Amino acid sequence: MKSSFKDLFEQTSWEDTSAAINSVTPSMVERALDRKGTGGLEDFRSLVSSAATDYLEPMARLSHELTRQRFGDGVRLFAPMYLSNECQNICDYCGFSLTNAVPRKTLSTSEIIAEASVLSKQGFEHVLLVTGEAPRKVNLQYFRDALGALRPHFANLSMEVQPLEQPEYESLASEGLHSVLVYQETYHRESYHSHHPKGKKSNMMWRLETPDRLGLAGIKKIGIGCLYGLTEDWRTDAFFAALHLDYLERTYWRSSYSMSFPRMRPHEGDLPPDVNISDRDVVQLLCAYRIFNHELELTLSTRESPIFRDHAIKLGVTTMSAGSRTEPGGYASKDAHETLEQFSISDDRSPAEIARMLVSAGYEPVWKDWDASYDCHSAKDLQTGVTLDDQPLELVV
Repeated sequence: MKSSFKDLFEQTSWEDTSAAINSVTPSMVERALDRKGTGGLEDFRSLVSSAATDYLEPMARLSHELTRQRFGDGVRLFAPMYLSNECQNICDYCGFSLTNAVPRKTLSTSEIIAEASVLSKQGFEHVLLVTGEAPRKVNLQYFRDALGALRPHFANLSMEVQPLEQPEYESLASEGLHSVLVYQETYHRESYHSHHPKGKKSNMMWRLETPDRLGLAGIKKIGIGCLYGLTEDWRTDAFFAALHLDYLERTYWRSSYSMSFPRMRPHEGDLPPDVNISDRDVVQLLCAYRIFNHELELTLSTRESPIFRDHAIKLGVTTMSAGSRTEPGGYASKDAHETLEQFSISDDRSPAEIARMLVSAGYEPVWKDWDASYDCHSAKDLQTGVTLDDQPLELVV
């Protein structure tokens, strides 16, 4: 790999970036709003600053307007399918961490099909395959077999697994893989190494360059993001994620992109977050990213509470998980239990309940937004005063 985001990352000072965010003035926020984020990273820096917290109402209005212009009324629904909780990494915020004395399980092909049967009956056409990082057991061949087994049952297959080499991603794309999520967790070097003391994930630069390998492999959609709570200066972390996104879009323009906003949730071996990210903070993040990038898919998972998710759809969210289980075999097996979970979910409503909520809010649940037949054609390629459409948006704070 001749060049990658690593080069830009190493040229960008965390301290200088943080100081620039802290020096944002109200007039700079107003300018970013007036030009609807067309000022790029300069505008994002303003919108994610503490100075912008007094502008949540106009940010919410603009984010809502831009989202409806680009995405209309559709909200995509997907389900995570956990295939394995085996992991050789030590990550002190994760229930799958090697140090946690929990039962380990990797699904067989027949168990994968059983999970698929449940999710398919619930209406899902898009599943996200998730595993821990255990290359000796959960490896390229395992992923190829899983994709082959699931391809007849779903229109859209995504993965969130250990970082792989470019040829491995190319191999999986030939098996029907559509998108890959690889969260950096945090872009702050000291925090990253503190939370990842052992395992291949401790190699920060290997993970940082993964989206480059995905882009070179021609993966259709690439998902990135931070795990909020790992780094005290979350505003600067968010800026580095925006910097990463901006680089990727300019470099691998044939791919589309998504951004997620996970906050730390209770898990086995529970670790309190370094900083608590409030609902208002997540609102600011959602709006800042939407105004910065009008085409970006914004995802909100079942980590968040029902009331927050119900309101967040008006802020720019375009994709939501529903009915999630975060343990292998959690959908079909009566023997599945919480000690296998990666983390505890907050919104435990069924997919049907989520769909009804979306309809009642004036949105259309989208179960299918991609089909393998498209591939040949795409190869070229709270309480605040915030209101929306005269309806009050109450945010839990």
